[in-house]
Amino acid sequence: MSYTRIVPIEFNHCDPAGIVFYPRYFEMINSVVENFFEDYVGYSFARMHTGGNHHGVPTVSINCNFMAPSRLGDKVPFTLVVTGVGRSSLKVRITAAMGDEVRLITENTLVWIDDGKAAAWPEDIRSKLHAQLEMGGQDG
Repeated sequence: MSYTRIVPIEFNHCDPAGIVFYPRYFEMINSVVENFFEDYVGYSFARMHTGGNHHGVPTVSINCNFMAPSRLGDKVPFTLVVTGVGRSSLKVRITAAMGDEVRLITENTLVWIDDGKAAAWPEDIRSKLHAQLEMGGQDG
């Protein structure tokens, strides 16, 4: 299973050549992760960070390959696939592509934190992440 979010490429994302300035992709990637947690997992970043909660899912590792530029006005589908669920970690692959043209692929590791330290996933979140685990993915 996968989660897809369309990201419109706006003027604020682009350099003077009209293509995405690469650090802006990391903001888009974070937005995809944030919306995945809200839309699929049912645990928004607002819920994680407000009301006395001290939870979060910081990215601890990211490997990104840029294959083709995205341009002002593009509406790029970003697809997140869960590839591994550990005690406190989550591995995801995010691919941004328009049609057959892949713009970027990332391999990210996120960690569930409680009060600033890695902690085991709450069971309700863990079960939803496992349900998204890609065929061929691994627990780890």
